[in-house]
Amino acid sequence: MLLSIGMIAAAILIGVPLYYILVNSFKTQADMVTSPLGLPQEWFFGNWQDTLTDAGMYRSFANTIYVTVLGVALQLVVGAMAAYAMIISSSRTTKILGAVLLLGFIVPGQSTMIPLYRTLVGFNLVDDLNGLVVMYLGGSIFCYFLIQGYMRTLPFEVIEAARIDGASANQIFWRIVLPLIKPILVTVGVFQTMWVWNDFLLPTVFISSPQKKTVVLEVYNAVSEFTTDWPAFMTVTVVALIPMVVFFIFTQRHIVSGLLSGSVKG
Repeated sequence: MLLSIGMIAAAILIGVPLYYILVNSFKTQADMVTSPLGLPQEWFFGNWQDTLTDAGMYRSFANTIYVTVLGVALQLVVGAMAAYAMIISSSRTTKILGAVLLLGFIVPGQSTMIPLYRTLVGFNLVDDLNGLVVMYLGGSIFCYFLIQGYMRTLPFEVIEAARIDGASANQIFWRIVLPLIKPILVTVGVFQTMWVWNDFLLPTVFISSPQKKTVVLEVYNAVSEFTTDWPAFMTVTVVALIPMVVFFIFTQRHIVSGLLSGSVKG
């Protein structure tokens, strides 16, 4: 009973900000000031019309989808390859590399912004969506640690049998290991997709052209320096949130199932 009450209270606490943003997206500025938490006295769809007819919004969605799909796919491949190499080989070199990766996971990314920026300048990747994808490859470390833990539960007899049959390392990885680790790949993919889609820091630092802005930057740009149309801002926020809310609803079961299946196998 107490648990149910606590969960309901937590749901209300989380739901109030979402309700506030959604309801005020259908108000005028004056209506919002008069009754910020109440339903609109008259439903106003002008904010939605302006947002949905803005070509810049669709361009930012396309940029975000490109960066998210490519960035997450590369993170999963790199993380899975690194985990596979660390599991298969137990030499001193791999142990040292594992310690280096752990150090990279611990160091805050914000502390490396200046050297990373200078590096991308040298490769002409600043203010470039591909440069942003390269930056997101740093998330491969997170993928590596989760995938490595799952890989330790695999039946390595299958891999040894494939070796005896003459399968190469590449064949074993792509045809045997990847299908076996599909649950954790989906789980990690969900985490990383939500991170890349909602990330504000890296696009702010490395993207400056309006044509290359992501959805989060469109939300940020809706706030002006002196005056802000808050209902319009909240409409842009809702539009940016909708894809991730839908994505999470359809993939949330994979988050738990992938992690649990890796913890109970073997």
